[in-house]
Amino acid sequence: MGQRTIRVTIILGVFSLLSIMITQFVWVKKSISVQERNIAIQEKKDSLNLIQFSEQVHIALRNTLEQIATDISDSSDLYGAVKQISTNYYSVDINEDLHPYYLETLLKREFYTQNLKRNFQYGIYDCFTDSIVFGNLITFSEDSLYNPADEQMIGRTSETLKWKKNDGHYFTVYFPTVGADYYKIESEGLSSWWYLLFVGIFPLLFFAYSINTILKQKRLSDIKNDFINNMTHELKTPISTIGLSSEMLMKGTVSDKDDIQRYAGVIFKENKRLQNQVERVLNIAKLDKEKVELKREQVNLHELLEEAKDMFEFNQMTHGGTISLQLNAENDQIQADSVHVENVVYNLLDNAVKYCKDQPSISLVTWNDKKGIYLEVTDNGIGIKREDLKMIFDKFYRVSTGNVHDVKGFGLGLYYVKLVVEAHHGTIDVKSNFGKGTCFKIWFPFNQ
Repeated sequence: MGQRTIRVTIILGVFSLLSIMITQFVWVKKSISVQERNIAIQEKKDSLNLIQFSEQVHIALRNTLEQIATDISDSSDLYGAVKQISTNYYSVDINEDLHPYYLETLLKREFYTQNLKRNFQYGIYDCFTDSIVFGNLITFSEDSLYNPADEQMIGRTSETLKWKKNDGHYFTVYFPTVGADYYKIESEGLSSWWYLLFVGIFPLLFFAYSINTILKQKRLSDIKNDFINNMTHELKTPISTIGLSSEMLMKGTVSDKDDIQRYAGVIFKENKRLQNQVERVLNIAKLDKEKVELKREQVNLHELLEEAKDMFEFNQMTHGGTISLQLNAENDQIQADSVHVENVVYNLLDNAVKYCKDQPSISLVTWNDKKGIYLEVTDNGIGIKREDLKMIFDKFYRVSTGNVHDVKGFGLGLYYVKLVVEAHHGTIDVKSNFGKGTCFKIWFPFNQ
């Protein structure tokens, strides 16, 4: 997949998400607008119902008061006797002695006449002590109309109830259910916005995941192409050399024994090089499939480092350079596969030599902690950029070498190093100062 295809995919995906989000936004906003309009209509309707309810209660209580009041000559004398304390709470002033049963009977009849089919609670108060003298809760049902809330309650209203006469009372009526059934519609704006959020976030996450997967596949494809190109170059050179040397020997034009020996040596050397490259790729394939078969044995890490130092100074650093050892670990014995551990050290040293513009200066340092041994490999090479550090252990990945074009490889060395270290239950970290050098720190446990 090319860069242009990826860009087109991203652009189309962004436009698709935006269209979905805009559509959902318009729909939610319209839904909220309709909901707010319905709420406003319902509130207005409830307000009118409350006004109508209040008028009906006033009429019923006034009719009740007219029947109670026996010493009035004109109904205008009752002006102001009925007071509305709150939406569902009313107070009525009286001067006569009032029996609870009589009051309850009048209230039931007047409320039913005014179509006030609701639960109500009344109370008779003594204005001198400002305390309730009698009270009762009456519930309404279509079958039994108005009845006391509890037939067994103490003080249930009765005609035979003994009542101490005491002038100067007032009674109150309270409707507990009024107000509870109004303003039921709640705004769904918040839930609608949450819906929009959920509808939008999941496609967004899926789109981000898809783009991330595409970019990873593109990077993997580029890395594999780079690997194929490198491998072709790495294999083509020794094959060409072997072919030329074989051709010279087959023509019979070389008669000198020294020349024959030299061409034979070239063939042997290049053949060995091919074997090593193929073996490296096969080892990576085995490790990648988690088929690591470690032949654990007692390994003297210091002795292994000294051998690696001697080998590199003899074969790889003929043009100068130094490898210094600071073997500070008191215990350098680990249970490990000596071949793989040796390959780890050789890979790190090989990178330190290859990625160095000047004469390499490499430092190998060891020390112990309670559970294992640390190995630190520091060089003075070209270093690694910060954006490359997180990918240097990826398979086939090769760090750009800038002007250094003669660095060869498959991009498998550090990938192999990390697999081997983790197979030994160890850890590997890297720090680098671009242009100045790199430091790899490896830890191997004593017991695995």
